[in-house]
Amino acid sequence: MIGVSPIASSSQKVTRALLGFFCALVLAFLIVPVLAIVPLSFNESSLLSYPLTGFSLRWYQDLFGSSGWMAAFRNSVLIASSTTVLATPLGTLAALGLTRLTSPLKPLIVAALLAPLFMPVIIVAVATYFLYAPLGLANGYLGIVLAHTTLAAPFVVLVVQAALQGFDASLLRAGASLGAPPLSVLWRVLLPLIAPGVFAAAVFAFMTSFDEMVVTMLLAGPRQKTLPLKMFEGVREEISPTITAAATLLVVTSIFLLGVVELMRRRRLRLQGDSP
Repeated sequence: MIGVSPIASSSQKVTRALLGFFCALVLAFLIVPVLAIVPLSFNESSLLSYPLTGFSLRWYQDLFGSSGWMAAFRNSVLIASSTTVLATPLGTLAALGLTRLTSPLKPLIVAALLAPLFMPVIIVAVATYFLYAPLGLANGYLGIVLAHTTLAAPFVVLVVQAALQGFDASLLRAGASLGAPPLSVLWRVLLPLIAPGVFAAAVFAFMTSFDEMVVTMLLAGPRQKTLPLKMFEGVREEISPTITAAATLLVVTSIFLLGVVELMRRRRLRLQGDSP
């Protein structure tokens, strides 16, 4: 057996250390500007500046005590939850169909399904507005939910397709050979095995809708104002540290949901017998 020389081993360690250091720099470049908002939400001063003058929860009190901010938060949760309920089954069914599709038109179908991911969101927003306005879907919850579903469904398709990559299709044939109808095979065999992937896809759909602002700006009326839209209006009209409290709430929510996605990914790998 040919051993690894000490020089080669040292070179690999140095390479891994440099790669880790570079990755840490990139991560800091992406994350530090976002996390810089968090301490400002606890600043006693009304100025958005460092160093902090003191610790205070006054901006969180303003956030949770304001009817306008709370109405925007409820709208965001309502719209994101409704979008998740629609986008998750639609995207899951589309992913299941794509995995079994052998038509030469499959690349075109995949491109059409994933088109909202690659188009600038302002183009999607304007096109959606001109489509929905004559139908009376603008300035209402239904139009916003349908538009957010268009943006969220491609994420569901991608995540569920990834979950289906390690699925053993022979299990479906075994269930059918035992006399189970197609719906029973889908419900009792397929869905339990890909449930972590479907749940992770639902989380991505919720996050996509919860953070969406451009489409909402064109379709929302005064009563459908969401939290990101309320924050944008606050920055444009009057910069208040209350915005930093709302931003911190969004950051914490995103971190929590991403943690849930990671747990679901590890669970899916365990079900497939792979190492996380």
